[in-house]
Amino acid sequence: MKILVSGGAGFIGSHLVERLLQLDYQVVCLDNFDEYYPASLKRQNIAPALASSQFRLVEGDINDARLITRLFTESFAVVVHLAARAGVRPSIDHPGLYTRVNVQGTIALLEGSRHSNVRHFVFGSSSSVYGVSEDIPFREDSGVLLPASPYGASKLAAEIYCATYHRLYNLPVTCLRFFTVYGPRQRPDMAIHRFVRLIDEERPVPMYGDGSTRRDYTYVDDVVEGIIRAIPRPDGYQIYNFGNSRTVALRDLISTIENALSKSAVISGQPVQPGDVPITYASIERAVQRLGYEPRIDISEGVRRFVEWFRAYRPATPTFVAVNE
Repeated sequence: MKILVSGGAGFIGSHLVERLLQLDYQVVCLDNFDEYYPASLKRQNIAPALASSQFRLVEGDINDARLITRLFTESFAVVVHLAARAGVRPSIDHPGLYTRVNVQGTIALLEGSRHSNVRHFVFGSSSSVYGVSEDIPFREDSGVLLPASPYGASKLAAEIYCATYHRLYNLPVTCLRFFTVYGPRQRPDMAIHRFVRLIDEERPVPMYGDGSTRRDYTYVDDVVEGIIRAIPRPDGYQIYNFGNSRTVALRDLISTIENALSKSAVISGQPVQPGDVPITYASIERAVQRLGYEPRIDISEGVRRFVEWFRAYRPATPTFVAVNE
């Protein structure tokens, strides 16, 4: 079976590509190696896959119409669409960019998929679609969703297009809402990665608000295994939460990192940031029952594994300073 993975050189994408190759799938990775964070890190991510005869890397943009047309002359059984412009806070300054990449780019791949008889379109969405919700834990069948950032709005709009393509063209689509995924190769702007670096280098750690905001942190291996379970299950139009279904307060996350590093954090108090939400918390019953999704790694073990990877590889420091969750 041949699978197209967009964004396959990124954090989640590169882990998925490796797992697919282990399972003997043919994998085509489409990635544009944008400079949101150093492209060299993404090239390191994908380097092991390049040695496989089952793997092919295509460098290009999902909004390049000619490239997409050529690419879909191949027969892909499944498209796993993970390419996106990431980051809650940067999206506030650049909403048009997030619309172009996350919405228009998704439409481009949906168009390619429906014209080439793709059997299953798997879309990597986000918990950011829920925004500030009073329906705790967050359920896939929640009513009106009001994202708190342009990033969340772009992901929700892309989900709506996925649903529309299913209704119009009977394209089987599964939307996976990821909850704060972390682990080796995590983007340098994400909270766990940046906090580990700052505490390890004995520099101040920005804590936004009073440290009471809570996140449902999900280890990357658990998410990848969930995607693997979703791929062979095209079932109309489906939405699944992929979280750990446990929340961790920001102050407790910092403490967990301190323990893993055996170092104390120097806290720098900061105001609550635009686009932040007080809590993310996944209801995962649907994914557990229908896909056999089963998160196994708790935050202490996950942070320990991340610190181990960080100390071995020490990825380059990004050129920006925003922390994203």
